[in-house]
Amino acid sequence: MANVKTEDEIILFEKEMKEFWTKLKSIYGTEQINQTLALRDSCKESIKALSEKWSKKLKEGDLMIDKIQEYSNEILQQSQRISENQEHLTEIKSNLSQEEEQKKDLSDRIQELKEELMKKKEIISSKNKATKERVEQLCKSKVLFEERLGLEIRRIHNEQLQFIFRHTDHKDPDKPYVFTLSINEQGDYEVTSCTPPLDCIAEFQLKVRETNNFSAFVANIRKAFTALSYKQSA
Repeated sequence: MANVKTEDEIILFEKEMKEFWTKLKSIYGTEQINQTLALRDSCKESIKALSEKWSKKLKEGDLMIDKIQEYSNEILQQSQRISENQEHLTEIKSNLSQEEEQKKDLSDRIQELKEELMKKKEIISSKNKATKERVEQLCKSKVLFEERLGLEIRRIHNEQLQFIFRHTDHKDPDKPYVFTLSINEQGDYEVTSCTPPLDCIAEFQLKVRETNNFSAFVANIRKAFTALSYKQSA
């Protein structure tokens, strides 16, 4: 029943449409309607062409935007690389600056060491010169000591002087009594050996350092050796 009703409605709609076109043709005429339809179709074609054109433009614009975005990303990456390179370059410059400072400090330290070495050499040279002069002075007194004290002086290794006393022991005049003397780094007299040993040798050494009276120093040692010889023979 519902289907019959629908078919009747369709038939009625088609009938009304035919009547509408018949009235429209009678009012405007067939030619004018055809012109209107042609204008409509032309407008459709124009709209279609514009749509296709703008669609193409939009696609090109999308491609352009993508390309610009790609360029932007590439520029951003290059900027990041440049920034990293600049940081690396700054670090290298800082390291070079530190190395230059260290090099300068090392050069200054080397110069200081050279100057200290030169001063030490001068001091050592001065001490050696003074030592040699004192040894030579002692050697010049050799004849005097030999004649008066029966003393023989020999120069031995390391700029040392060996003092040999004879005629000290009345029982054995040829028996040697010996002590060895050197000048230490401080420029002081220093007894390095004594045969036979004397208990008072340290006292004599201290006194000659204080008074610088070398003749008295040698005479005192001879007296001590003589006293020791009497003590040993008693």
